[in-house]
Amino acid sequence: MNAQNSRLDPPPEMPRDIRLGLTKAKDVAFPLRWGLIGAGNICRQWAEVLKACEGATLSAVASRSIEKARDFARQHGIAQFYNDYAELVNSADVDVVYVGTPDRLHKEHCLLALNAGKHVLCEKDIAQSVVDAEEMYAAAKTNNVMLQDGVWTRFFPAVEHARMLLESGAIGDVVTVQSDLNPLYTSQAVTLGFGADKPPLKVTAFGNLPTEGGGAGCALMDFGDNKYAILTFVEFGSEFREVTEIIGTHGRLTLEDPGHCPTILTVRTPSTVPYRYLHSNAPSPSQRFEYPIPDIVRMPDAYPNQQGFLYQAEAIHRCIAAGLDQCPQFTMQESLHTLSLLTQINAAKKRAM
Repeated sequence: MNAQNSRLDPPPEMPRDIRLGLTKAKDVAFPLRWGLIGAGNICRQWAEVLKACEGATLSAVASRSIEKARDFARQHGIAQFYNDYAELVNSADVDVVYVGTPDRLHKEHCLLALNAGKHVLCEKDIAQSVVDAEEMYAAAKTNNVMLQDGVWTRFFPAVEHARMLLESGAIGDVVTVQSDLNPLYTSQAVTLGFGADKPPLKVTAFGNLPTEGGGAGCALMDFGDNKYAILTFVEFGSEFREVTEIIGTHGRLTLEDPGHCPTILTVRTPSTVPYRYLHSNAPSPSQRFEYPIPDIVRMPDAYPNQQGFLYQAEAIHRCIAAGLDQCPQFTMQESLHTLSLLTQINAAKKRAM
């Protein structure tokens, strides 16, 4: 079923920026000229999404290879192309820059754009350390522009709905977060469930590091008071189930497979818990909310639900139109906290070796 609510209340999947009264829905049409730093697959996907974003214009692309930049520009109808990133960020025809280069270059390329007075959406992971990210956010503040961490998960309607339920106390006090995929996506799920102001007391990790190729891994985070996060880093060469569950004292939220870009939220808030043990093993009553991916995005060879980049792109247009320096779906505080969790996972794994 589709999510329903009373006429007086906003729909539960409403984007957080609109729900909080920070932006206006119509400002998806706010005009922004985009420049892309990078001409690889992730930038190709963003180019396809931006074509479906009402206010977006694809203005420029830059790559280390002028031939690659030219081919990319021709493929996507982009007027300007460069093999010098500084030329792109200093172009008068660019308002916002998407940084889609490898993680190790994010700090360099973000600072280049921010110090040129451009808004920036940076692909995850935003930086390789908390210190680097703090420097990047400071540059954004100094230049009075947006720096947005590209954790697109937070912009999906199913996740927006889940967050609204968490904030309303629908499942009570969160006691456990369970999430599968990789350290970045699972760590942001921890931040979603437990918030960004409470670090874990202890982190234990086994198996592969985030920086290692192949192999499975896991991490356990102890938040005290019998509250835990259990993270599974799956092996991509396997048939894995990817789900995020946030479990509270009064219910459970399940972001169904694929949990990092979900279109289905299952909500279980029974009148009594634990329901199965009190009702002869009968399944807990549940509600299933489906949010299909936008069909206006045409993206060949997409990974699961990558058309959903559109949710983040539209939020950036609304937030910049409103003069915001971040999207409330994934704030600077949440970005830094998630990056801190990643650092702790790496450190825990090294201790275990």
